[in-house]
Amino acid sequence: MEINEVKELLNQFNDSNLTEFDLREGSFELYMNKNQMSRQTAAPVQTVQSMESTTAEVTASAAPISDSENVPVAETKSEGEVITSPIVGIVYLQPSPEQDAYKSVGDTVKQGETVCIIEAMKLLNEITSDFDGTVTEILVENEDVVEYGQPLFRIN
Repeated sequence: MEINEVKELLNQFNDSNLTEFDLREGSFELYMNKNQMSRQTAAPVQTVQSMESTTAEVTASAAPISDSENVPVAETKSEGEVITSPIVGIVYLQPSPEQDAYKSVGDTVKQGETVCIIEAMKLLNEITSDFDGTVTEILVENEDVVEYGQPLFRIN
C-alpha cells in the first residue's frame, strides 16, 4: 500500500462517523481508533514507501491505555481454555436487555453453544464455544468494546 493511499484513508476516517477501522492486506495492517479505549497490546510498526522513496511509519495501533480503571483486568490463571473475540465490536452477554445472560460463572457450556454476541458495523455475530466445560470466568462486562483476540470467557 502506497503512502498516498494511507494518507487518503486517514483523511476519510477522520471525516467519517466511524470510531474504529482495521485494514489487513497481506502483511500490512492498519488500525485506526477514535475511541477513548484502544487496543491493549501494541502491534508492530509497518513501513510504507512512496514513489519518491520517502519513508513513513504507520503505527498499527495506538499506545496502551494508562488509565487502568477503564480497562478490565483479567486474572492470570493458567487453568482452562479461553474463548477470545474474533472481531472488534461491542460485546453483549445477553440476547436482549430484559433477558438473562447467555452464560454465567458456573454454567456448563457445550461446543458450538452461543456464549455472547459481538456487534460490529451493525451486524450481530454470535460467538460460540470451541470447548465443552464449565464457565469459570467472564473476562468482560456487558456492552464493553472488545478487540480482536481479547479474552472473553475462561472454560474449564
